[in-house]
Amino acid sequence: ESGLICGFIRDLTSEKKSQAVILEKERELFNKETQLIKKHTEAKTILNDLVKNQSVVMGILDASFHSLFVIDDHCIIHMVNKKSCEDFGWTKEEFLGRNISMIMTPDVAANHDQFMKNYLSTGIKKMIGTQ
Repeated sequence: ESGLICGFIRDLTSEKKSQAVILEKERELFNKETQLIKKHTEAKTILNDLVKNQSVVMGILDASFHSLFVIDDHCIIHMVNKKSCEDFGWTKEEFLGRNISMIMTPDVAANHDQFMKNYLSTGIKKMIGTQ
């Protein structure tokens, strides 16, 4: 035996720096993923609460003896109660997404959207058919 040793030296500094950068990026991604999961969970909770509240509102609307509609600022129907369906002979699906003027006489319907725009811009309430 000669007692000779053969070896080589390798500088691992750049590899260790690269691994540290990768590890930091993985931590950042994990933190972002955790935040997204938290936000998603919060959004699902809010959505569930809204669905429950909408069910309560629909229960109240459906208990009424009068035709009731919920419309937006463009006069589009978003909710309608059972009594409205009975009175007008249309289904909820036929009402939803359509302009509330569908239940009015043509002379009133022609001006309704403008009355609504005026109310929303001025706050002055004018009931259709009155002076």
